[in-house]
Amino acid sequence: MTSTPREAERSIGPVGAFLCRVAFLAICLPGPILLAADVSQAGKLSTQDTWGLLAGGVLTTIVGVGFGMFGFRVVNRSRRDARQLAAAGVAATAEILTVANHLGDEDPALKLCVRVSGPGFVAFEAETTRPVDVALVPGVVLGAVVDPSDRLFAIR
Repeated sequence: MTSTPREAERSIGPVGAFLCRVAFLAICLPGPILLAADVSQAGKLSTQDTWGLLAGGVLTTIVGVGFGMFGFRVVNRSRRDARQLAAAGVAATAEILTVANHLGDEDPALKLCVRVSGPGFVAFEAETTRPVDVALVPGVVLGAVVDPSDRLFAIR
């Protein structure tokens, strides 16, 4: 069975991954701290203050843990993709078939449709987004690496 091609997440080095994980941990902490403050101050605060800390702590915990877990998953996926391509990736080429403007982000970008081919797998077409570069025109061949087992790829 052939899987759908998937572009690897942008690579994050070990120091960057560590710093991202620390930042995401910091995002997760304010909610539980508010809840701990509410529990530790039980009986010393007015009912209104107690309910305010409780509601704020629960809401902040839900939002913070949600964002924090999302961040952890993105970092882990990036590191896993990099390890997988380093271990099982084969050199390939990505020929640009079409180029279009991509208006999804703040920075201008190009949406490329590429044909990825190389030894050990059937050629496939995929889409990727790259920063604007006048050298990216149809017919240009870029370097790539592909894991033939699940068609995970990265264009260099």
